[in-house]
Amino acid sequence: MKTVSTERAPAAIGPYSQAKISGGLVFTSGQIPVNPATGKIEESNIIGQTEQVCKNVAALLEAAGSSMDKVVKTVCFLSDIADFGDFNEVYSRYFTSCPARSCVAVKDIPKGCLVEIETIAEL
Repeated sequence: MKTVSTERAPAAIGPYSQAKISGGLVFTSGQIPVNPATGKIEESNIIGQTEQVCKNVAALLEAAGSSMDKVVKTVCFLSDIADFGDFNEVYSRYFTSCPARSCVAVKDIPKGCLVEIETIAEL
């Protein structure tokens, strides 16, 4: 098992790694819309936050030697299911291979975010 770490994605905010490689797969921790350059959440709407989350996921996958088109599964968390349509618009531009997916609304996401995405991808 190998730990993946990159400054191009937000640092972990708890006792976990950004991603792990095991058995030919990359498992990313849930990514929230923190801009890794500033350490801040700069977008206030679901479209902007989803864009940043997808950029963070892409950076992690690239650091691991994978890419967005190799994602086989995503788990997506929304703070408001009413954002589902706008979320899907952005998501579909990044996850063009249409991986398997779960998407649920949750009560809270860390730091008051509107969206969080975790992925499993092939190397």
